[in-house]
Amino acid sequence: MNHRAAGHTGWCGQDHRCNLGEHRSEEIVVDIAGRARAVLVRVRTAAGRDHAEIRVRVALAPVELRARRQLHGLLTDLRHTVTRAAVAGRPHPRKATR
Repeated sequence: MNHRAAGHTGWCGQDHRCNLGEHRSEEIVVDIAGRARAVLVRVRTAAGRDHAEIRVRVALAPVELRARRQLHGLLTDLRHTVTRAAVAGRPHPRKATR
């Protein structure tokens, strides 16, 4: 089977991950043993829109107040990261040529 003819991208897994009209890349894993793990997958929807799907798991402190502070910091950083990525992905107006 010709994967390109089937609509697969150059980066997708070209296997069972591609279903329901979506194309999904292999997982990119960042693992800090016992502390944190992040998994990133690139996804192209049936409508042709590309997305980054990210799952993050971070070990929380055993003391509730410290765990809450960790969560606050994580959410603050995540908000900044998502906002920065969204702004970078916006179309930019073309500059007028002279």
